[in-house]
Formats: sequence, C-alpha cells, structure tokens
Amino acid sequence: MRIAIPYYMDKIFQHFGHAPQFKVYEVENHQVLMEMVVEVEQQGHEAVAALLRSMDVRVVICGNIGQGAMQALQQAGILFYAGVTGDADEAITALIQGGLKYDPNIKCAEHSCSGDCSDCASDCGGDCAACGH
Repeated sequence: MRIAIPYYMDKIFQHFGHAPQFKVYEVENHQVLMEMVVEVEQQGHEAVAALLRSMDVRVVICGNIGQGAMQALQQAGILFYAGVTGDADEAITALIQGGLKYDPNIKCAEHSCSGDCSDCASDCGGDCAACGH
C-alpha cells in the first residue's frame, strides 16, 4: 500500500493543498519497503488529489486540511489521517505500529496571510492558526 505525507524539510507540511512535496512510502506487512520524495508541480486540492491517485496512493497522513481537500481525497478514494504534526518518518512509523495520533475533526479555516510563517512555509504574518501555529 502507498501512503503519502505532505512534506517539507523532513516535517509534515501543514497546508495540504500548497505542499511543495509529498513523501511517498510503499508499506507491506508493517514495513516500509520504499520511500521517495515527489515534487508537486500543480497546487490545489483537486490537482494534488489527482497526483496522489495517479501514484496509487491509498492513504494520506497530513496536518491541517480544509473541506475542499477532504472532498477531493474522498472522491479519489484516498483515506486520510489529519491533524498530525512533526517528523514525517516518525508519523509513518506510528501509523504502521498502530499508534498514530490524529484528529478526525480537524478543520482548516480560511485565512489571509501577510507575513512569514516558516513552519508551514506560507506567508501568514505570524497569525498561523490555520497552518498549525
């Protein structure tokens, strides 16, 4: 099974539809057999969901995710675990071991940004509630 994580500098990127990369893992029998980093050429919920589906991704581990992205993943037949932060490799290990902590009720509020938000790699002006700050 292929599992993808929105990715930036070893961490789970907190804005699903604007992730610069995804780290994709091939997992079988509770072991990671392969991993690769894929650059995202087109941003947006539908484009990202289509990219993941084209790579046969079945599960996504992510941080904040909005309703549009949720719907795009559901329409692509991709299960997702949202509200996860921290190191991407640690998250995949936690999922495999059955101990992934996630928030099934996560919602990403729409927000306007005007400054720098290095943790989510967005321009958020320091008001980054919607991207994990």
